[in-house]
Amino acid sequence: MTDRRIVIAGTGSGVGKTTLTIGLMSALRKKGLTVQGFKCGPDYIDPSYHTAVTNRVSRNLDSWMLSKEIVLDIFTHGSKGADISIMEGVMGFYDGKDPRTNEGSTAEISMITESPVLLVVNCASMARSAAAIVKGFQLLSKGPNIVGVIANKVGSEGHFKLVKTAIEQECNVPVIGYLKRELDIEIPERHLGLIPSIERGELDSFFDKLGDLILETVDIDQLLELSQAGPIDTEIPFSLFEKKHEKSVKIAVAKDAAFNFYYPENLEILEAQGAELVYFSPLANEPLPENIDGLYIGGGFPEEFAKELAESHIAKQTIKYAIEQGIPTLAECGGFMFLTDSIETTDGTRYEMVGIISGEVKMHTKRVALGYREISGRLGNFLINENQKARGHEFHYSTFEPNIEIQHAYETKGMRGAKLEGCLTHHVVAGYTHFHFASCPELVGNWIKFCKEIKAYG
Repeated sequence: MTDRRIVIAGTGSGVGKTTLTIGLMSALRKKGLTVQGFKCGPDYIDPSYHTAVTNRVSRNLDSWMLSKEIVLDIFTHGSKGADISIMEGVMGFYDGKDPRTNEGSTAEISMITESPVLLVVNCASMARSAAAIVKGFQLLSKGPNIVGVIANKVGSEGHFKLVKTAIEQECNVPVIGYLKRELDIEIPERHLGLIPSIERGELDSFFDKLGDLILETVDIDQLLELSQAGPIDTEIPFSLFEKKHEKSVKIAVAKDAAFNFYYPENLEILEAQGAELVYFSPLANEPLPENIDGLYIGGGFPEEFAKELAESHIAKQTIKYAIEQGIPTLAECGGFMFLTDSIETTDGTRYEMVGIISGEVKMHTKRVALGYREISGRLGNFLINENQKARGHEFHYSTFEPNIEIQHAYETKGMRGAKLEGCLTHHVVAGYTHFHFASCPELVGNWIKFCKEIKAYG
């Protein structure tokens, strides 16, 4: 039996990987296939497109944050029941953590999952030269398996034939289709309010139209042939997703248009280790659910909904009261911002937030931080202790200005060195860093154990 899986890789960022990926997913759905999406790297936005198009939760495959075994565990877990898995690459095919190696790159994910690769090439203003680009990608590294090419931004069908002839002659791989340069459809800008609009179904007609366009110019039957791959032979000693414990604690999870950046694995590992998850919406002014033992407020875009959140008095009061009573809480990025005294938007308007962390958040028009982080705990951090390390990433447009001296939650190490980050107050671990629990599953055990202790004490 063969599995169908394929990596959609690009020669660089902005080459059209996302447009092509969601178009292919839509086209395959139109052919009656069940499609599973994956995204290489830590990004939250592209998987939300995949999820909307495929009706299956898309997952991140990240070989810097996670071990090879865990990447395979996530891949096999996510692919169950799908006819084909499509992995969207990140940046250029070989771009990752280190310019000298494939570490953290799409190429590495293709090798870990033993997957065929379709290379997307921007062919604007070139013909035979496109073959030189493909040839370079074939020769740089022996591990990846580039099985075909899709030409993007071609001027006409005649232009496509020139490119196809050159690449197929020089590189011995098929060019299975193209997207026109003058495509009368463009992917919406990945702005901050995008995920709510995806979830409201506002982009469904866009996805539908894109699927039709792909069916016109890409040979889907050839894609299905190229995507055939043997079963992955690596044995996974144990799965993170196997239920290990009966439900022993209840953890409330804030989930709505303002707070929606959660790796699905984080939630599934919590459940596997004995947490019952109860969802609620601060944005809808829902009170914190009753009889809970822990609270998780993930990342998102609280600044986009600052006015509504400021007016969500019931949600804010019940969250503040629970935290003051000692409920073990993790607040990441947007969740951290929500727990401060206020958020000041770029127009200078100040909106009152929960007020459990003394200080103000200020939004900026330019990005403040982006990158992978290695995380070490600090004394008093119930989630991750001083001897444990986890991995995650940071991405935000705001700064936090404390009103008092704060106790930092952890130390993070990125490309620019180490820094103390986040805030510990009451039983809250809060900060800008997004944790990937699969990088240190012990922290889930720590959290659940601490919830039980507090519960027993209370």
